Amino acid sequence: MSQATLSDIRHPNPYEVAQRQFDIAADRLGLKESLRRTLRSTKRELTVNFPVGMDNGDVEIFTGYRVQHNVARGPAKGGIRYHPDVTLDEVRALAMWMTWKCAVVKLPYGGAKGGVICEPKRMSLREQEGLTRRFTTELSIIIGPDSDIPAPDVNTNPQTMAWIMDTYSQHHGYSIPSVVTGKPVIVGGSEGRADATGRGVVFTVEEAAREIGLDLAGATVAVQGYGNAGSVAAKLLHYDYGAKVIAISDSQGGVYCEAGIDPDSAVHYKGQNGSLSGLPGTEPISNDDLLTLPCDVLIPAALENQISAYNADSIQAKIIAEAANGPTTPEADEILYGNGRMVIPDIIANAGGVTVSYFEWVQDKQAFFWTEKEINQKLRQIMTSSFADVLTMAKREQVNMRTAAYLLAVDRVATASAVRGLYP
Repeated sequence: MSQATLSDIRHPNPYEVAQRQFDIAADRLGLKESLRRTLRSTKRELTVNFPVGMDNGDVEIFTGYRVQHNVARGPAKGGIRYHPDVTLDEVRALAMWMTWKCAVVKLPYGGAKGGVICEPKRMSLREQEGLTRRFTTELSIIIGPDSDIPAPDVNTNPQTMAWIMDTYSQHHGYSIPSVVTGKPVIVGGSEGRADATGRGVVFTVEEAAREIGLDLAGATVAVQGYGNAGSVAAKLLHYDYGAKVIAISDSQGGVYCEAGIDPDSAVHYKGQNGSLSGLPGTEPISNDDLLTLPCDVLIPAALENQISAYNADSIQAKIIAEAANGPTTPEADEILYGNGRMVIPDIIANAGGVTVSYFEWVQDKQAFFWTEKEINQKLRQIMTSSFADVLTMAKREQVNMRTAAYLLAVDRVATASAVRGLYP
């Protein structure tokens, strides 16, 4: 096998993956060709190149994107990521996945995504603020509380959202907190939002474990990507369910301990040292090797295309819960399904974040806020009922969980598009 072919297998174009996933559902649904073409493409794409003053006095030009895939069911919704490997095709794929994610949990949103090509870990806080405020200004022609609502994603956080909200509000002369979600609570954010993605992952893992007869007490867990979603999922599974976290990783690599890793101690260590490398009581492990460890639950919580035809046959976990967006390729899906692995697809597994983002947007709109207990109760209800819908569809159609989720989501978006019709 040539090096180029191997690279294509392990790192396929994410937008092509997203379209192929859509095609599988569209074929089974028998969508009309005109509707298929509409849903297969994006609605609006904005590319901007903008200057930012750096601490050393230089001015650097950054490239950013905002893509809206579909708005048939409501305003566009989706995160903004800062990463050196951001591409337009990646953002297109993420926007499409957001459309299906919102539809599968019945949120009144369409899908969008944004990104800036940069390395925020090498930028000061002042430089990150300058980049964010200028990027927001460039995006101000398409974002808004009733049109397109950004949120945090890879390497962005509540502070980033506060800068976006403030910049947008300054342009309008008054505060508009509902323009973004994932903000600090003090400026209109929602209780429970910080843990929502990881908590939603755990709610779906609980349902999947019940379905396959797995007792989470004592179950072994491996988490690739120990950021917000991954660390929260690890902590909840360990402290609330009695699971044993045996391996975790970040972009620098991973650590393994057969006896178990304390999730809070790992978060504290990473915060002090910048990575998990050298965590006391553990041995190093690569991100690739972590994926194929013998364990009960595997949580890919890093970037897309981590599980492909290259390694899918070596995956030993009984449950794969996709906290990341697009971590599994279509070829890998078939292999995992054939091997009897329960894959909880990203558009349901990690929908907790956008669900509580929706709660935040609603609370901002009405200027009335709920307690964290109320938030978590509402989140559990949506996640468990949505998982049940997907599982029922998978059994009825005899397909894997991803195809089942897409059948539900694509049908809902297609129906909304058809009902709205064409203008003019």
